[in-house]
Amino acid sequence: MAHLLTACCSVNPSPTTKTYLKLPSRCSSIGRTSVTFQSCRPLYRSSISVRKKSIKPYQINATAASIGQDVENRLQPGSHQILDNGNSSKQKRVMVIGGDGYCGWATALHLSNKNYEVAIVDNLVRRLFDHQLGLDSLTPISSIHNRVRCWKSLTGKTIQLHIGDICDFEFLTEAFKSFEPDAVVHFGEQRSAPYSMIDRSRAIFTQHNNVIGTLNVLFAIKEFSEECHLVKLGTMGEYGTPNIDIEEGYITITHNGRTDTLPYPKQASSFYHLSKVHDSNNIAFTCKAWGIRATDLNQGVVYGVKTDETEMHEELCNRFDYDGVFGTALNRFCVQAAVGHPLTVYGKGGQTRGYLDIRDTVQCVELAIANPAKRGEFRVFNQFTEQFSVNDLARLVTKAGKKLGLDVETISVPNPRVEAEEHYYNAKHTKLIELGLKPHLLSDSLLDSLLNFAIEYKDRVDVKQIMPSVSWKKIGVKPLTVPA
Repeated sequence: MAHLLTACCSVNPSPTTKTYLKLPSRCSSIGRTSVTFQSCRPLYRSSISVRKKSIKPYQINATAASIGQDVENRLQPGSHQILDNGNSSKQKRVMVIGGDGYCGWATALHLSNKNYEVAIVDNLVRRLFDHQLGLDSLTPISSIHNRVRCWKSLTGKTIQLHIGDICDFEFLTEAFKSFEPDAVVHFGEQRSAPYSMIDRSRAIFTQHNNVIGTLNVLFAIKEFSEECHLVKLGTMGEYGTPNIDIEEGYITITHNGRTDTLPYPKQASSFYHLSKVHDSNNIAFTCKAWGIRATDLNQGVVYGVKTDETEMHEELCNRFDYDGVFGTALNRFCVQAAVGHPLTVYGKGGQTRGYLDIRDTVQCVELAIANPAKRGEFRVFNQFTEQFSVNDLARLVTKAGKKLGLDVETISVPNPRVEAEEHYYNAKHTKLIELGLKPHLLSDSLLDSLLNFAIEYKDRVDVKQIMPSVSWKKIGVKPLTVPA
């Protein structure tokens, strides 16, 4: 992400800025982890002077000492393989950009568990956002290095780490040349609509980071890995809430007696959603112009925290956001119910969206990789399993809470967003089902599990973060700090 280095607190460094990097001791090895730094400038008194050109982010390839026999260099039964020059086979290599984030971490583990060779590319800026805004995950999150070490110890499988900013094309070039991906799963974007609406600087950061980062990925595929399949996380929010059915990416229309199939009209509702629209247009163009193969996964709202892989050890636990900036409706409601706070329905509560379990997110990504787009094809899959209004979710959480002895109350709060609060909504989502998606639907037992999970960690809840603090209409020029 633009101009942000790993564990670095300086943003947009000027020629005279000293950038402080919190580096592991002696840049050599830590415990049982082998760490190699590439392109680090010499360190003087723990600081780096940046002149003419900002420092190039460093790359880390982290592995833990193997247990038992070496499983990295042999294929296991059921491994996903590709033909290499027609002579030998190798594991399919998947680069997960944004692999330290909510969807990215679960996906990286899932693909590794399915015997793909996985590399995570991330600059860890999502963790920086929490520090800047005074937020925290409901669940305690281990460092990315401890995460991959734990995964290696449990499974014998290595996940490579490339720590740096994809808006730095030189860094991205090194990552592509080093790993040589067969597929790229791109989660590496600022993903919060409220964050993009805090102030001018964060709106610009969102647009620059998301659009330029994706453009860099497209150029990297063109230049270094033209057969690579891009699986890009889009959003159902690109479509808005039209008064007609939402198709999967394209719509066939007849106008003045002539018929054509065109991209489905976009009605984005925040600077974040607009960045996703720009991404989709750029990807579609490069597929047509350069022959890139790409799948755009227009994802609904994701809930839950557990996958088969993240449940294996507490250090693999995924993040769980419940605050007014990054928290999504169902997660927020479960936490509110657990701590005795009224469920906060924005406005009339008729806002309807597509939802899916985090376990289905990783399943959808795997299906897209296993069934790649053709050269020059830009596919769009609507990635969700069910549709709910905010009021529907509040009723479901209230019902589930009563079974657990919780006194759950619902209140309406002024809607901080500019959106239709009652509307028609019917979105198609058949393509992933046709590829074999087996959905985990929102059942009473799953809601019980989510509520019990929230109750287990309720001592970590900061009730000051529950109410919405970002207003679409009050976004201003001056940098703002979200009230703590």
